[in-house]
Amino acid sequence: MTEKTQEPLDFLKSMWGNMGFPLPGMVAPTVDTDELDRRIADLKAVEGWLRSNLSMLQMTIQGLEMQKNTLATMQAISQSAGGADANPFANPALWPWNFMQQATPGMPPAGAEATPAPPAKEAAPSAGKGKPKG
Repeated sequence: MTEKTQEPLDFLKSMWGNMGFPLPGMVAPTVDTDELDRRIADLKAVEGWLRSNLSMLQMTIQGLEMQKNTLATMQAISQSAGGADANPFANPALWPWNFMQQATPGMPPAGAEATPAPPAKEAAPSAGKGKPKG
């Protein structure tokens, strides 16, 4: 073995140098303030880009959540309406009739017979307050 005085990072520098791009700042930190300013500006640009992408991602997620909730609501409405009646708009000839029924909800349908009112109960004469007969 030959004894050479080597810097501890010479081996790493020679390996990294053959790759074609500079050694990262963690291994050999720069002391040039202009280089540091350039790196800071680059990193701030990347930060701004990432923030804009984050906000677009959040807006997309919110839009999809709103779409999901809308579809779930529409499905619930269609399921609850599906059990009640058949589609009132299926026969166009009945449209005015259907609209009229909706406009007057208290009216009974034309084919339904009116139920007779229950007979009125006669008021029982009270003992002390009634008129004398005669």
